[in-house]
Amino acid sequence: MKLTLVIGRLSAGGAERVMTRMANHWAERGWRVTLLTFDDGAEPPFFELHPAVRHRPLGIAVRAHSVRTVARQLAVLRRSIRASDPRALISFAGKINVLVLWATRGLGLPVIVSERTTVVHRPFSGVWKVLRRWTYPLAARLVVQHRDSLACFSAAVRRKGRVVPNPVVPPSAGAAPGRSANVVLAMGRLTALKGFDLLLKAFAAAAAGFPEWSLVIRGEGDRRGALEALRDELGLRGRAFFPGLTPEPFEEMRQADLFVLSSRFEGFPNVLCEALACGLPVVAFDCPHGPGEIVRDGVDGMLVPPGDVQALAAALRRLMRDAPARRRLAARAPEVVERFGLEKVMRMWDGVMREAMGARGRPGTPPARD
Repeated sequence: MKLTLVIGRLSAGGAERVMTRMANHWAERGWRVTLLTFDDGAEPPFFELHPAVRHRPLGIAVRAHSVRTVARQLAVLRRSIRASDPRALISFAGKINVLVLWATRGLGLPVIVSERTTVVHRPFSGVWKVLRRWTYPLAARLVVQHRDSLACFSAAVRRKGRVVPNPVVPPSAGAAPGRSANVVLAMGRLTALKGFDLLLKAFAAAAAGFPEWSLVIRGEGDRRGALEALRDELGLRGRAFFPGLTPEPFEEMRQADLFVLSSRFEGFPNVLCEALACGLPVVAFDCPHGPGEIVRDGVDGMLVPPGDVQALAAALRRLMRDAPARRRLAARAPEVVERFGLEKVMRMWDGVMREAMGARGRPGTPPARD
């Protein structure tokens, strides 16, 4: 089975992590997997790729699109896709999907496009909105992470829509979590949508009675300066830290006692699943979309109303003071792997590919095992 995957770049994001896992999974099964990225390859992939995955940076990433730059992107993309000679293609996300669908016109290739966040929260505008309306009906299938996302598309596109959650990979064997560091942990890009400003305010409100506790926010992004300034304004210098990215999230989670997701909106947050898989009790805003499908309130974590800083502070206080409650939630947390495990989710992707290939009239199906 020859498969081509397309994404903007392989940086430290959730979509990039999912595509890397998908590529590695199929490569381990003996498929010939080509992974095309728009960047120039100057920076290596943040997540480790299987040696058999053929990563091809195309050097066509641009900040501002013009007719000339789009024409060049389409030419390079079409040539590279044809050279990889796939039986199917999967593209992540937004403008990349539009360009892939445009570049593959007339090739008779089943193309599966996937939206990796809620379209209503990141809408296209102007010409890109028109182009998506025109190109998405050309896709063999559209994959989203929750059904609400399908409402943003036409009836014709919705009929091609399939819901596939992100796969959860259990942590590798290692030392048992100590859970004695009194650390509240959060991870994600330092952007407005992740709500770390709300988390800082909630921690400041909760932490006064718990001087032994600290907050660690792992990630990088354009809001670092503003978040550090807010930390200092709230009197949290020395208690709230921004140590940057980590390639080993599970190792970081093993050092924490509690995980928090404070996003204003989400797609299907990988990091929340990973925290549960690592046996961490979690507190999350029940934001659109994903946390409510992942966290079982009162079973393996706590859900609080989206954006409610006082409710988040109250949940933090409750769990910071109650070690038995943290242990009770942590005991059930790893069950997330049974619900969203890699093998289960990848079988769903296999099914989508079989449908897409059948829809395009290409006989044969991907093998279940090689």
